[in-house]
Amino acid sequence: MSIEERIDATAKNIEGKVQEAVGELTGNPEDKAEGQAKQVEAQAQHVKENIKDEIKARID
Repeated sequence: MSIEERIDATAKNIEGKVQEAVGELTGNPEDKAEGQAKQVEAQAQHVKENIKDEIKARID
């Protein structure tokens, strides 16, 4: 498990949530969409790390 990768993913998720909220408040659909995209990227990073952990656990 790469702690750095998980931290980066969590930070990206938070950044995405904030950007989405700002886009919602300001009525800017581009910011909202970019924020949602960052959240999806963060989720994909977490899934990747979970798969790596599972493979490592099966090998060990």
